[in-house]
Amino acid sequence: MSIADNIKRVEDAIAAACVRVGRDPAEITLVAVSKQKTVEDIVAAAAAGINHFGENRVEEGMEKIEAVNNMVAAPVTWHMVGHVQSRKAKRVLPLFDLVQSVDSLRLAQKLSNLAQAKNQTLEVLLEINISGEASKYGLKGYNWYGDNAEKERLRQEIDAILALRGLRVKGLMTMAPLGAGPQTLRKVFAHLFFLREELTSVFAVSLPELSMGMTDDYQIAIEEGATMVRIGRAIFGERKG
Repeated sequence: MSIADNIKRVEDAIAAACVRVGRDPAEITLVAVSKQKTVEDIVAAAAAGINHFGENRVEEGMEKIEAVNNMVAAPVTWHMVGHVQSRKAKRVLPLFDLVQSVDSLRLAQKLSNLAQAKNQTLEVLLEINISGEASKYGLKGYNWYGDNAEKERLRQEIDAILALRGLRVKGLMTMAPLGAGPQTLRKVFAHLFFLREELTSVFAVSLPELSMGMTDDYQIAIEEGATMVRIGRAIFGERKG
């Protein structure tokens, strides 16, 4: 199957998931995650209609983004979807249009300072560790709905981030546990959805984006309210290593 064929299959699956829950497929942004993929692969995906791409590592973005931008027929939007080390944050602003992985107040403050220094506004999503896995990055959001102390701590962190100048918080992002069953996946995605609703109400802000769902679980994520899905393998094939 070609990259174009794979994209068509993913788009059809997105449309089918939307039909099941009465949503409009136009509500879903398909972000093609191009980690470890070549410039030529990315350009082929762009030619097949993809205009949002995600990279996991700043260094890899530095190697590919300018080259891709010079080769595609229409501008594309670049998403940073991996963990950003504070010492590498200064490299993010020239490369990425949206940082999906703001996983701490410290990183948000760093990006805010950098954006203000350049007189820019950087769009971001707040990464929330809904599953509670120690291996995952993100603001701690496990059992936010059932533990008042955790809920208040998370609320205070997010309040502090929303107050930062130079950042525009567009919504939330999470990663579900690898290999989890449908019931667990739905629980994780639903809890992020309801957290977004809670924050929208408490802070009277618009948080339109929910980035959740990857190759193995994006249809469930859409059924639970995702507005962005991050798809790598189903579009580009298996990665090395």
